[in-house]
Amino acid sequence: MNKKNPDQKSDMSSSSSSSKKQTLFISSLIISWYTSNIGVLLLNKFLLSNYGFKFPIFLTMCHMSACAILSYVSIVFLKLVPLQYLKSRTQFMKVATLSIVFCASVVGGNVSLRYLPVSFNQAVGATTPFFTALFAYIMTFKREAWVTYGALVPVVTGVVIASGGEPGFHWFGFIMCISATAARAFKSVLQGILLSSDGEKLNSMNLMLYMSPIAVIALLPVTIVMEPDVMSVTLSLGKQHKYMWLLLLVNSVMAYSANLLNFLVTKHTSALTLQVLGNAKGAVAVVISILLFRNPVTVMGIGGYSITVLGVVAYGETKRRFR
Repeated sequence: MNKKNPDQKSDMSSSSSSSKKQTLFISSLIISWYTSNIGVLLLNKFLLSNYGFKFPIFLTMCHMSACAILSYVSIVFLKLVPLQYLKSRTQFMKVATLSIVFCASVVGGNVSLRYLPVSFNQAVGATTPFFTALFAYIMTFKREAWVTYGALVPVVTGVVIASGGEPGFHWFGFIMCISATAARAFKSVLQGILLSSDGEKLNSMNLMLYMSPIAVIALLPVTIVMEPDVMSVTLSLGKQHKYMWLLLLVNSVMAYSANLLNFLVTKHTSALTLQVLGNAKGAVAVVISILLFRNPVTVMGIGGYSITVLGVVAYGETKRRFR
């Protein structure tokens, strides 16, 4: 019987240790990603619905301001990723267009949280693949296999069922949530079209670096016009609640960390893993929000959301198989 020499044992031990460290690192990333994404969602809901802070546009501007500052620090000083430069006015205009669409999706999502429970908000948000497939077909004539489109039927059907079984249903909130979901999908397809050439492609970190300041500039006049009393009310709330400013700061930093961690999780895992984790994240957010906010749910609502999630899983699987 051959005996393993000490060098072989040392290599195996080193490999095992490295594998454990890598697993621990990825697990920590995923937990942090979940915490940031779900945390910012629940804090948004808490501030907009339970705290008397009824300014979703200003809240989005706070998020974008944090993203602009922290993106600059992360890329220029900490050098988490190499800095990519915009090479032309045309490329700048493309990024600006994406920034406006991105703003619309975030503002719409935040507005919807004023009127809808997080659980229903997530159910509607799960229909993103439907809108992505729709816009991809309209804008790029990209066709999927018919079985892939068939998988989108339960995605939409589930939301229809969940809407009928939602005790806290609000038409304006629903329209804003659907609009935000559609805008998010539109931005994804538009990004693939506008930044398709190798010379213009930007990683998500650099794209956030350039989109965020544009978003702040775009949101400032909108905030002044549509939320004119934001500063007086916010200052008043700050005097009444000593943690008001801390909550706004934490909320804004978490908005950036959610984007950063999404980039890191994408980098260190596969696209399939990210898709599965994303589907599970929505379900976790729903459960936590129901436990925290104690919003009433019905069997019909839970059933509708479950059908939507299963449809999203089926869509991702069929798209992968019939690519």
